[in-house]
Amino acid sequence: MSTDDTTDTDSTEAASNATQKSKCGASAPDAETDGGVASAGDSSGCGASSSPPSATSDSGSSDSGCGASKREKTEEKVEASVDDFDAEPGRLVAVGLGPGEPEGMTQRARGALLDAEHVVGYTTYIELLPEEVRESADELYDTPMCGEVSRTEEAIDRALAGNDVAIVGSGDPNVYALAGLALEILESKGATADLVDFEVVPGVPAAQSCGARLGAPLVNDTVSISLSDHLTSMPTIESRLHAAAKEGFTIAVYNPWSRKRRENFEKCCEILLEHRDPDTPVGVVHGAGRDDEEVEIVDLGDLEGLGETDLIDMTTTILVGNEETYVWDDRMVTPRGYESKYDY
Repeated sequence: MSTDDTTDTDSTEAASNATQKSKCGASAPDAETDGGVASAGDSSGCGASSSPPSATSDSGSSDSGCGASKREKTEEKVEASVDDFDAEPGRLVAVGLGPGEPEGMTQRARGALLDAEHVVGYTTYIELLPEEVRESADELYDTPMCGEVSRTEEAIDRALAGNDVAIVGSGDPNVYALAGLALEILESKGATADLVDFEVVPGVPAAQSCGARLGAPLVNDTVSISLSDHLTSMPTIESRLHAAAKEGFTIAVYNPWSRKRRENFEKCCEILLEHRDPDTPVGVVHGAGRDDEEVEIVDLGDLEGLGETDLIDMTTTILVGNEETYVWDDRMVTPRGYESKYDY
């Protein structure tokens, strides 16, 4: 998947309160799993004190409970504290899967997943796991898109209950992903990172995996900006776009489009054109590493017109060239500056 582990959450999303005692010591509903995989509609047998909310994927092809541009607080909240667990805490590893294909996963990430007893993640990412990882885990727990807090708390509670747990996401855990949220929730529970032996296992971020498919567009100073206004206000996003575009950075645009916030993409194109020539090369990579992968290089002036096509959705990453970027032999090239110092 070309985007890192970023999701939009509808402002009406809420987690239901739990009333029963689970086998791991935290207040949670009873567990029911199907073939070793606990789905989003199931309750956890070891973990979060509230069941994950129901939601559908906001891929840009249909309206869903995700993707709302309102940034109101939800009712989803952390419940169990560290004092609710009697077991010796286990291990929690945030693992980046990199792009969608198993070959794009690092050996370190694969090893961490094979060592984990429980693997927790968004349904699509669980489905992308290599078969050997799926077979080696004692339990796989997946939820649909949205419910990041519930999903992350689920992984933390399983670790506090004494299990070795991996929470997975595409790309890298530190790029629009859940590594930071895991530490925040651990802190809110009164735990520490050392208490559960917390570790981050990096993966190849979407910008890099997509850049590799386009040639060499990111070899000079680059910034990344997400167009999702679920956690960052649109005025802030617009300010950052202006700042990056006028300073000549190449720009990796994450989460460019959903049907509930197409205006963000349109505004992004408008701002970029205020600072860059319409013929600036732009690389568009849809579904990197997946069966529906598509790669195109277009002029910036033509980018907005792609918004209504299947090429641009939440699995797309857009790489905007700077004033020096050019296209050679169907590859984007951004000079690093060697030509100013060396003859070649």
